[in-house]
Amino acid sequence: MNTYILEPTVDQTQEFIEIANDFSNPLDLVREGISNAFDAGAKNISMVFDVIREDGNPILNIVIKDDGTGMDKIGLQSFFDLGNSLRRGIDDKIGEKGHGTKVYFNSSEIIVTTIKDGRKLIASMKDPIKKLHNRIIPTVDVIIQSADENDQNGSEIQIKGYNLNRREKFTHEELKDYILWFTKIGSVEQFFGINEHSDVIISLKGLNRKIAEEIKFGHSFPAESASVDKLLEAHSVSAPDYYCKRFVKTGYLKNFPEISYEAVFSVEGNKVKQINNPMIRRKGQVVLPGSYTVAERYGVWLCKDFIPIQRKNEWVNYKGSEYIKLHSFFNCQGLKLTANRGSIDNTPSEILADIHAEVSSIYDQITESDDSTLLSWLEQEADGYRTVLKEKKDFDWRVTKVNRSNICEYKGQILIEPQRESGVFALTLQLQILENGLFPFHILDYDTHSGIDVIVKGDATTPIQISKLYYVEFKNVLTTDFNHSFINLHSIVCWNTGIKHNDLVRDMSGEERKLEIIQPKDENDYTRYFLDNPRKAHKIEVFVSKDYLKQKLGIEFRPRTEKDVL
Repeated sequence: MNTYILEPTVDQTQEFIEIANDFSNPLDLVREGISNAFDAGAKNISMVFDVIREDGNPILNIVIKDDGTGMDKIGLQSFFDLGNSLRRGIDDKIGEKGHGTKVYFNSSEIIVTTIKDGRKLIASMKDPIKKLHNRIIPTVDVIIQSADENDQNGSEIQIKGYNLNRREKFTHEELKDYILWFTKIGSVEQFFGINEHSDVIISLKGLNRKIAEEIKFGHSFPAESASVDKLLEAHSVSAPDYYCKRFVKTGYLKNFPEISYEAVFSVEGNKVKQINNPMIRRKGQVVLPGSYTVAERYGVWLCKDFIPIQRKNEWVNYKGSEYIKLHSFFNCQGLKLTANRGSIDNTPSEILADIHAEVSSIYDQITESDDSTLLSWLEQEADGYRTVLKEKKDFDWRVTKVNRSNICEYKGQILIEPQRESGVFALTLQLQILENGLFPFHILDYDTHSGIDVIVKGDATTPIQISKLYYVEFKNVLTTDFNHSFINLHSIVCWNTGIKHNDLVRDMSGEERKLEIIQPKDENDYTRYFLDNPRKAHKIEVFVSKDYLKQKLGIEFRPRTEKDVL
């Protein structure tokens, strides 16, 4: 019997391509650049996004600088290697897989200038993504120099042509928002007495900005509000919108007591969110690049290294969209991340179950607190008051509408010119009582709230059980887009229409009918409107009430006067 040993190998080129492409969000480059600077002990970080021209072509140019420890030959090798992290197993370091810097490979050129202990290394890699797709592992040219006497330790990384030169994500506003939410700069660790990074500053310049902006360390929260009573005094029924209270918790997982967690849950009203966060979309305001709704961003974020990874709003979503009140972060180093740090899916299910339980417990404590009870009461009062205000506003509008309505007196009854579909239906009912036989149908059932308006039959003598039943649709203005089916449609009653002779009207199933407008034969006749399909036996008559009532009954509407009593 012959035996041999098989040693699995790695397709190095394919692995580089897979990891480089695994960072699907172009802004991942920002997160990785900042994480590397923190791991190098930097206190000052600079990120500049520009467009330069090479051979007449616009090229996205990104420069990331830091004043960290810099890199020596071994560090530089690790920077370009895949899976060769010098920080693996070091608790206070973010990088552990040796994958992050490979996001830079999705570019046309990488130039690294780094100084450590008096030695300067200048490394350049040409066309990394192009070579990888040609199944060539790109090489790095390195120049070794002595640093100038005044040169300090640190690194500068220049990335050209990143993300195929697509640049829409690199506006200053979107970059700043991403940095404060999804990088180490936006950490909430200061709530737990961790202050070693509190003096870190990043200087940022996006593509649409000429002057850099300094961004200080720490995620931005609104200031906590006063007591609910004081909020009520200051803002009346708008008090819930100005509410803000934070709950800071620490602890250990129940079944894994060696794994700790840190949590900040901020409960916030809409107004304080909007005041604190200019990227939230608001009605009537200019939409900033990268802006979002509260539902798209807020809730409960699970974090590792105090960097948000994934939202788990379903863990606290007991009543609809309650999560939108939360601006919360749950940090746990027990989370296991995917290669691109985009998901917690590598975390063992038992650990996730414990984290889920802790998040739910914290949320339950918040909802059972005295403040939450008062806030719920206040929200109910506010909703009630808003309903009263809305009813008053609606009432005032209706009064104004009454005074501006057109009316007509017919057979001792006041008729009101309709302005909505419901008004057309009401007018038709009145006229059917006053003029029996005015319309060629008899109403059996009606519901104008939604769906089919009225069930009718064509005659008054045949029992309902054996009669052919139809429906009638009421419209204020009939248009070419008919939001019902022509099947079983007896007729349409509208106040007016802008459809012309021979125009096509399409129903919800796609059937088309041509509108025929037939002039009166004599002074006793009226203008007839039909929706006709030559392949169908039934022509659908359209009663345009504005013309029909004038020609049949001589009804014309006029404005109300100051002396009208009805």
